[in-house]
Amino acid sequence: MKPTLKRALVTGGAGFIGSNLALTLRDAGTEVVVIDDFSAGHFKNLVDFDGDVIAADLVDAGAWVDRVGAVDAIFHQAAITDTTVTDQKRMMEVNVEAFRNLLTFAVAGGVKRVVYASSAGTYGAGRIPMKETDATEPMNVYGFSKKVMEATAREFHRLEPGLALVGLRYFNVYGPRESYKGSARSMILQLYQQMRSGKRPRVFKHGEQFRDFIYVKDVVAANLKAVEADSSGVYNVCTGKTTDFNSVITELNQVLGTEFEPEYFENPYSFYQNETKGDPEAAANGIGFTARFSVAEGIRDYFGGKPELAAQAA
Repeated sequence: MKPTLKRALVTGGAGFIGSNLALTLRDAGTEVVVIDDFSAGHFKNLVDFDGDVIAADLVDAGAWVDRVGAVDAIFHQAAITDTTVTDQKRMMEVNVEAFRNLLTFAVAGGVKRVVYASSAGTYGAGRIPMKETDATEPMNVYGFSKKVMEATAREFHRLEPGLALVGLRYFNVYGPRESYKGSARSMILQLYQQMRSGKRPRVFKHGEQFRDFIYVKDVVAANLKAVEADSSGVYNVCTGKTTDFNSVITELNQVLGTEFEPEYFENPYSFYQNETKGDPEAAANGIGFTARFSVAEGIRDYFGGKPELAAQAA
């Protein structure tokens, strides 16, 4: 990150990615302000954080706009991330209208750089590998909300060309501080928790669905690269490689020293993405980001030899 940001706002800072990002920025010497409504985030993700924390819903601009103060950059991570949520109005309010409020705040405050979380969910069941130039065909309202966020960002940039807006289409993120996400936590953590408790890992038939899993430390790195960008754009945050659920179970068995066989069951969701794989080329060329961790390396960094993480994830 160059030069060091003096002061930054992280929305959703008590959540999974937001807390990792806030702590990394803090450690780099940036004064960090966190906003979170604590509907999905948890204070325990911020017990090591000593900056300002504003408890507010971004949808209610009056509750936070006058509290934030001047910032150099905004990292927008706040969202409903549970893809099984079907309340369309609430999803659009939290993911789109709150973003609109945030961009209005950025323009009024002279903020020149905004990095925001989009999603591979915008692609839907698109062709593999998924490229930023492909058509977006979301399969659920979550993916649709992220597609609308990207359109909102383009319109704000058109009206305010001095505002650099970089959207990051996260693929399947896993890592420390995700345990409070409930049903939206990664399959890697869900399978780990089942196996650590002595149960066979349950996956949809026949465990051959694959994901482009990306470690949260790589996602934080992508955000720090994106905030340096002088122009706007949308980029995949992915590894460009795939791992099926059976392979994840194999890796977890090695970490745990177990020999669990998968328990397969029918998939009840019609809007489920069976396959995700991103094309990492645009991010490498556009913002200089390339993922560092393989899935095996990420799982070992996450769980291997780290009792505190194992305890949190249990």
